Amino acid sequence: MLLSIYLYSVISFSGLIVLLSAGLMIAERFLVNYGTCKLDINAGEKPLEVEGGQTLLSSLYANEIFIPSACGGKGSCGHCKITVVSGGGPVLPTELSYLNRKEIRSGVRLACQVKIREDIYIKIPEDFLNVKLFSAVLESSKTLTHDIKEIRMKLIDPPEITQRPGQYVQIQAPSPDGPVFRAYSISSAVYEKNNVELVVRLVPDGIGSTYLHNLKEGDPVVFTGPYGEFILNEDPSVEIICVGGGCGMAPMKNIIYTIYDKWPERTCWLFFGCRTTQDIFYLERFKELEKKHPNFHVVYALSDQLQPGEKWDGETGFVHLAVDKCLEPNVARQAFLCGPPLMIEAVTRVLEEKGIPRDDIFYDEF
Repeated sequence: MLLSIYLYSVISFSGLIVLLSAGLMIAERFLVNYGTCKLDINAGEKPLEVEGGQTLLSSLYANEIFIPSACGGKGSCGHCKITVVSGGGPVLPTELSYLNRKEIRSGVRLACQVKIREDIYIKIPEDFLNVKLFSAVLESSKTLTHDIKEIRMKLIDPPEITQRPGQYVQIQAPSPDGPVFRAYSISSAVYEKNNVELVVRLVPDGIGSTYLHNLKEGDPVVFTGPYGEFILNEDPSVEIICVGGGCGMAPMKNIIYTIYDKWPERTCWLFFGCRTTQDIFYLERFKELEKKHPNFHVVYALSDQLQPGEKWDGETGFVHLAVDKCLEPNVARQAFLCGPPLMIEAVTRVLEEKGIPRDDIFYDEF
């Protein structure tokens, strides 16, 4: 009896809290008028004037400032981090799981959780001010493996893109809760101004990958970009090390073809990890590039045991073992890694042992 009364009380109290929260949200939406507020970005000469009461993320998007966000502003991805200098109010409980102590002390917030209720001053990377909204159409969809496709899009508006090798775009995909964005690295080289190519693995029940895998030639596509912090060293005497696995091939292909368009004699290594021979793609293409450029070295490694009758004359074992085997220590190098966290961790240890400073190792986990 007492237990039933206790449970009833807890449920009633929880319901009351939910009703009060909903009531406060409705009251704020319809009764509170914050008026026009100023949004100052990077101490600009002319702050934006925005409607108070909406989220910072919504205000930025309305003014065509597209910072990364994958969840549609629901506070569930943690990608829309910006620095709020003043006017953002206290950090909300919904933000705490995405921010570390250093970020909180520095004023880092999730833009989708910050409500504009007064004049607000924020700082964002200058690169974000160059991000654009692109409309395109699917030019081709090519099967690379049983679960990976090469998706190639022709740009419509604007008709050209300017990117750095290793950057990514955010594809807008439909979902039951409205449009969401999913990030995919650009695999086409920087000199391909009129097209954007992606390498996309089909994730079971994945909103973005299912959408992209089902596109037909001529279908419209919308995305924002480019984003990303990969910065290629322009000194041709510095060797470039590319290590990827699965759809982590995308930024590697971009980097490699960009390099050999600009520096035909530059030294570059590609290490690519696959589980089986069924997961191999682009190998013949890179072998042809290797013939044209003697300082380009291609190493594929298979982690699973070969099946009876399978033929393979390349490396075996995890890809970090191939990196350790092939690279001499203490050479001026810069490295780019893209793949699962365990691969990134293992390869990073090897590269540091080879004398590459951590600041010269760029990575993207998925």
